[in-house]
Amino acid sequence: MTLLTHVLACLFGMGSWVAINGMWVELPLIVPEIPEGWYLPSYLTVLIQMANVGPLFVTLMHRFRPGKLDERPVIYSIVGLGVVATFLLAFFWKHTVPLAGAMHSVPLLVLCFLLSVVDCTSSVTFLPFMMRLGPQYLTTYFVGEGVSGLVPAVVALVQGVGVVHCLDATVASLANGTLGINSTVGASGELQAQYQPANFSAQVFFLFLSAMMVVCLAAFLLLNYHPAVARERKREHYFNGSLAEEKSDQALSLSHRPQEEKPMISSPDGHRRARRSSFGTGFYSGPEVTFIFVVLAWVNALTNAVLPSVQSYSCLPYGNQAYHLAVTMAAVANPVACFIAMFLPLRSLVLIGLLTIVGTGFGTYIMAMAALSPCPLLVHSASGTAIIVIAWMLFVLTLSYVKVIIGVILRDEGHSALVWCGAVVQLGSMLGALSMFPLDYFPAVANWLKI
Repeated sequence: MTLLTHVLACLFGMGSWVAINGMWVELPLIVPEIPEGWYLPSYLTVLIQMANVGPLFVTLMHRFRPGKLDERPVIYSIVGLGVVATFLLAFFWKHTVPLAGAMHSVPLLVLCFLLSVVDCTSSVTFLPFMMRLGPQYLTTYFVGEGVSGLVPAVVALVQGVGVVHCLDATVASLANGTLGINSTVGASGELQAQYQPANFSAQVFFLFLSAMMVVCLAAFLLLNYHPAVARERKREHYFNGSLAEEKSDQALSLSHRPQEEKPMISSPDGHRRARRSSFGTGFYSGPEVTFIFVVLAWVNALTNAVLPSVQSYSCLPYGNQAYHLAVTMAAVANPVACFIAMFLPLRSLVLIGLLTIVGTGFGTYIMAMAALSPCPLLVHSASGTAIIVIAWMLFVLTLSYVKVIIGVILRDEGHSALVWCGAVVQLGSMLGALSMFPLDYFPAVANWLKI
């Protein structure tokens, strides 16, 4: 029965970001077919940040009306919306609408915004829901969240997304009779990119994403109503809409702390120590709570926005193989870090700080190679290729471990702590995206930074 709950928690977590992750990996197949072209990634970045209105609403409700918002109806709503939006995307992603004198992919952009609301809001609803289960299942949830990026990438790899050959424009025209629909127009003698047909269409891929959201919804239903899962819950009636119930839950979570940590909350004569802060159970002091949330925002800014935006600049100079290896190994490193955290949940704040410094060091090297692109260090050597791939893998591995451990720590601080955890995750990601966004729209700035 424990295995069933672990599987359901993983499938539930997999639905958190699978839709938007799927959109990103499908871009090479979508872009040649729509009027926005390669401006679409920039539009997606803006839409995702606008979708933070969802997490903002949930966070403000918990802040000013504590105990009044039950996350379960919200989860049903957003996952159901995700199922419908991905299904409609399969049939309307190529449709265009005349707007301001030009054709635009309005259905695609609207549906992408709705999916962004779904995924962003999941950060502040899925995590608090996991408070209803035992602490061991939170790590499994993070494994599923990591797999939400890996699974679409693997399916896109099977699909053959982005396979392109460079041909002489004249040769391509003679071979095809005319230039192909997916080919860029070039003068005679110029090289042009010719995209190879995918093994299956974007419509099939979006239907697959819709099926993944259905699986997430089914897992959520079973986590709520399956009798075996009900026996795994700490308490049958977790949420009754009162703040006192939440405080009771926070106090109850103290019993889940590792044995070696209990003397830190109780004195030798058996009397409990005074609360060190007003946050959660009071186990952590104010400066420690600030440290935890600053690290959480910093780590998510790097892993979700800053470094992914320069991944192509840092890897492509070393060749396509290096780029694909870096993307693949980084996607695998995330769930691997969650598995490590499952068996080695080291909650030391000192260790968290050290791992953050190490992960930031790897990120600094990656950013430096992106800044030196197209001529980074060791660009024509096998060692340079190996270093950049390993740097990406260790960067994701160390900082993903930090994210999971912080989630485990905040879970012991109660329901509201996990709400703030999700809010800070979104805040860090938003600040990271906004810091890199000008590089897409202001070439002078990008040229000045040599990115």
